[in-house]
Amino acid sequence: MRVLLINQVFYPDVAATAQHGHDLARDLVRHGHEVTAIASRSIYGRKGAALASHEVVDGIEIHRVGRSLFGKAGIAARIADFVLFYLAALTKALFLPRHDVVICFTTPPFIAAVGPILRFFKKTRFVYWVMDLYPDLPIACGVMKPKSLASRFFESVNRRCLRSADADVVLGRCMADLVRSKGVPEDRIRMIGVWSDQEEVKPIPRAENQYRSQWDVGDRVLVMYSGNFGIGHDVATFLDAARRLREDDRVRFAFVGGGKKKEEVESFVRDHGLESTCILAPYQPRENLDELLSAADLHLVSLLEGVEGIMVPCKLFGILAAGRPALYIGSEKSEISRVVVENDCGASVR
Repeated sequence: MRVLLINQVFYPDVAATAQHGHDLARDLVRHGHEVTAIASRSIYGRKGAALASHEVVDGIEIHRVGRSLFGKAGIAARIADFVLFYLAALTKALFLPRHDVVICFTTPPFIAAVGPILRFFKKTRFVYWVMDLYPDLPIACGVMKPKSLASRFFESVNRRCLRSADADVVLGRCMADLVRSKGVPEDRIRMIGVWSDQEEVKPIPRAENQYRSQWDVGDRVLVMYSGNFGIGHDVATFLDAARRLREDDRVRFAFVGGGKKKEEVESFVRDHGLESTCILAPYQPRENLDELLSAADLHLVSLLEGVEGIMVPCKLFGILAAGRPALYIGSEKSEISRVVVENDCGASVR
């Protein structure tokens, strides 16, 4: 079978959807399928075209198109970059040889609209891998008004994508409920939780951990938030916890990764003089993931109230593979809360 994956980020990017897309592609290749990916030439959030336009990695043929002209300069600039990627990705997909199935992700939002076009022109079956739901996310976070013309337009676009797909892959029970409420037939919804490769991520003892040594953590309790600091995540709660525990030398916090709210985290740490108790670090290389996740004694996972079902943080499963507990902050209706409680692998609070 010939499979096409379309997502703005892919190998070697370290964004979560890039890693899961690469994992899926490698597994399909191992099972004898021909896999092609269309992605951007830019590393997520950065300007310019840093990546090769074409290469073969792990048996996956990767076509990279367009480039980010603005990085994360602002909403209007990001929309412009998204539009450029839509056009470049659609053009590339139309001119490539026919694939049996196309799998569209959600970076950028509504890239899944390419799926129905390929099915119409090339009779390609269309799978929508729903990582996040738009415009649900910006509406839930107060960025867009629910009844605005833009919200109603983008909601109609997403519903058409969901309903036209041969299969909609969702990440949890809460997301399945939300997709079902948008009129998607039950027989088209497939729940496939995100994963962590236990060969790649495994527990590393504290005494042997390079991050604990590098950050001079010693025997203190290290509480970590690692990954995307996005608009749907609650950062205020754990920042307040770091402030309240600033005088307790037994505890250290580590905030590792990037995203829209990372600057808020950095400003809070700086403004409250928490540099001695809070470690700030960018995204770390994927090959260091087990070392990074094993460094913490407790991991933080969070969602704002009302975002459950719209997104499902994938970081939990890497945390569990590293043998560490998770503290989830958010609604008990979230898939993450349910997994934590049902499997007794941490705690869920709101």
